Amino acid sequence: MIVLSGGTGTPKLLIGLKEVADFSVIVNTAEDLWISGNKICPDIDSVIYALAEIIDEEKWWGIRGDSFKTHEMLRLLGHDELMAVGDLDRATHILRSEFLRRGFSLVRATKAVAKAYGVKQEVYPMCNEEVATTILTPSGEMHFQEFWVKEKGIPEVLDIYFKGIEKARIPEEVKILLKDEEILIGPSNPITSILPILSVEDFRKRLIGKKVVAISPIIGKSPFSGPAVKFMRAKGFEVSPLGVLEVYKDFITALVVDESDSKLVSEKIFATRTIMKNKEDAVKLSEYILKLFDRL
Repeated sequence: MIVLSGGTGTPKLLIGLKEVADFSVIVNTAEDLWISGNKICPDIDSVIYALAEIIDEEKWWGIRGDSFKTHEMLRLLGHDELMAVGDLDRATHILRSEFLRRGFSLVRATKAVAKAYGVKQEVYPMCNEEVATTILTPSGEMHFQEFWVKEKGIPEVLDIYFKGIEKARIPEEVKILLKDEEILIGPSNPITSILPILSVEDFRKRLIGKKVVAISPIIGKSPFSGPAVKFMRAKGFEVSPLGVLEVYKDFITALVVDESDSKLVSEKIFATRTIMKNKEDAVKLSEYILKLFDRL
């Protein structure tokens, strides 16, 4: 099984999925950026930390119990980072950046970092090239992290696009993975977490004809977390599980929605409990997904 992942929602699922299934993960990298000389890959790190079971389960990013002394000292010295980087978390970014400076591709650097954390599953970036999710607002365009962290997601969103996506290429290792017949799209933001992956070359076309199951990150009219409402509307999609179905309409086999949305009508919709408050919930949802793949 191949899992397409962003941050937050899908890492929650992975904590349970790793108990019941073998899989590899392809991760969004369009939210990556360089901070204080180091490359930060928020979604990749969340996936690795979740699989290593060290992720901060209150925030669903960063390492549990981390401190921020380096970040605080940098501020005192007049260097204000865009986002608060934890001390333990920063070690990951330093390690990755050292690999990159030594000539490693992002694929190879990610593999090395995951191995260092003892992660058994294969974790791959969607591409090796630099891609940046860019948010267009009335005051101009800004990087996703500037919009979400610095501006706290407040500005009106006129459009979203992925700067550099036209130069991005599917890594050869990922092309081999995509021969797998079972693809799971985790409950991450369809627009800013999954759409960048689908936009790399002909990635989207490679999913046609396969068993593709997606988990809706939206219940009713509300997303699990993050700015999905603004992003879905900006791209012309309804903010609902049906809107999620529309994003993936050309290749999706089944959409798993929460039991509270069980009245939605579509032969592709299957309902179960999708809210994950703990590992047990994640395991139960994972078991449901495996049974669904067998039924399709």
